[in-house]
Amino acid sequence: MTRAAAPLPRRVAAQAAFEMRTVLRNGEQLVITLVLPVLLLLVLTRTSFIDLGTDDRIGLVAPGILALAVMSTAFTSQAIATGFDRRNGVLRLLATTPLGRGGLLAGKCLGVLALEVLQITVLAGVAVAMGWRPDPAGLAPAALILLLGTAAFTSFALLLAGTLRAEAVLAVANLVWVLLLAAGGVLLPVDLLPVPAGHVALLLPSGALGEALRSTLTGGGLPISSVVVLGAWTAVLGTATARLFRWS
Repeated sequence: MTRAAAPLPRRVAAQAAFEMRTVLRNGEQLVITLVLPVLLLLVLTRTSFIDLGTDDRIGLVAPGILALAVMSTAFTSQAIATGFDRRNGVLRLLATTPLGRGGLLAGKCLGVLALEVLQITVLAGVAVAMGWRPDPAGLAPAALILLLGTAAFTSFALLLAGTLRAEAVLAVANLVWVLLLAAGGVLLPVDLLPVPAGHVALLLPSGALGEALRSTLTGGGLPISSVVVLGAWTAVLGTATARLFRWS
């Protein structure tokens, strides 16, 4: 007797749980998504070898750490995992199951969000223990910005994973992560970058995400320009992914 397939929400939830477990069991990805952000939070807050231009170092650094965590999970980790799944034929096989292509993508996105909830809980907890006091009025706008940032970087990750060879995805994803960390305005304010780089960073999803979180969580309000930038990147990258993504 043939068993009926589970309801779609249950299938998507199962796939999301699988995606989350895969990342948490991978030591390299765990370092990028949790260990490194915690270390950067401690170093940038407790040392002064980088002049941040403020005495409230934790207030400036903590939002940038949250932005970096989102970028690490939604972009670098997702691009690498999906790229190798595609090379190994996993995407093609799963797409033929009752889960389907739409369910598979939904499961991946839900898994990213679940990982981010874990990341933000851990990182925000560490930051609060170190004395961080975010503006309560900025928590809801910050959640919106985190969702927009996740959408933009997940679209970017799937675009890379669905168009390049797995080895190229690994190299490009790590290189982009390093470049955005160093000069993308994600971790530290664009004011600390050279003028040309700072202006460019504001137009990148990394800079828009970092600046918006720093503004909302320090009482500066929600910058509409960052919302526009993140929305535009999501639309462009999402459209390109829908047209160019290859399952095998």
